[in-house]
Amino acid sequence: MRPILLHGHLRSLTRIRYNSDGDLLFSASKDNKPCVWYSANGERLGTFNGHNGAVWDLDVTHNSRYLMTGSADNTCKMWEVETGKCVYTWETRTAVRAVSFALGDEKALFVTDATMGQQSTIHIVPIEADPEDQTSDVLRTIVVTGAKVTVAVWGNLNRTIVTGHEDGTITEWNPDTGAKVKSSKNHEKAITDIQFSADKSHFMSSSKDHTAHLTDSKTLKVMKSFVTERPVNSACLSPLRPHVVLGGGQDAMDVTTTSLKGNKFESRFYHAVFEDEIGRVKGHFGPINTLAFHPSGRSFSSGGEDGFIRVHHLDEDYFEFKYDEENFADLPQL
Repeated sequence: MRPILLHGHLRSLTRIRYNSDGDLLFSASKDNKPCVWYSANGERLGTFNGHNGAVWDLDVTHNSRYLMTGSADNTCKMWEVETGKCVYTWETRTAVRAVSFALGDEKALFVTDATMGQQSTIHIVPIEADPEDQTSDVLRTIVVTGAKVTVAVWGNLNRTIVTGHEDGTITEWNPDTGAKVKSSKNHEKAITDIQFSADKSHFMSSSKDHTAHLTDSKTLKVMKSFVTERPVNSACLSPLRPHVVLGGGQDAMDVTTTSLKGNKFESRFYHAVFEDEIGRVKGHFGPINTLAFHPSGRSFSSGGEDGFIRVHHLDEDYFEFKYDEENFADLPQL
């Protein structure tokens, strides 16, 4: 399995995300230029120029028409993917930490940071079919008291918004009323990533407490836990196999104080049911900050502190690997 190395960023990656078809890969980093690539061969289509600070998060509509980015320059921008043109900018008081399009692409959310005397706030905005009709109107703002929000995504059928917090808490909100529905402290330290399964019935959460959890969306109860020796910066679910991938490593400031063998900069595969580690993929020269599985489940990508994106097309051996308990063909016929 030879990875495709993508080097279009000058600083560390913060988020990578496939579109719904899987033919495009979008990337954001601590430089100010989000990029879009062909996922099959790693060719870069272009950059989205306009931000003046680190880009913390991005999301793309289901039809790949628009891209939304949230930046440390106190703006959230919406771009036309085909042309790279910025079609609208929301000005905020603090940095935008997370963005997410709702199912149907008729509304979106972005989360502003708890800094400069401001509290962390979820902003829900309408997305107009014609970008010329787009306004700064906000459908609802939800002020988050307590620990600041580090990640936010829409739940099943847009009925909920799920947020991860700096103190390890996962909270579910009602987007129509702004009320807190339920909350669960599933981690001991800051949550770094939340990624849902395709049917939104469960999600993976990763944390700096060296763990990642597979959690039920309806109850927020932890179903499976995966423990490592290093902070986990990202975790994603395979849409094809019962596997999860974890990525992380020690904090960037500690990288130079340890040997290369001890840095644990691998993507680590675990069986989602048995919780066993089944493999590792090496390559990055620094912590892995973000992971994404291709919608087909036949490849995955990782973005690291080293500024590289590695696209891994999985070998056939991976798809043939099964535990004895998974060979249902061996079971007696009823």
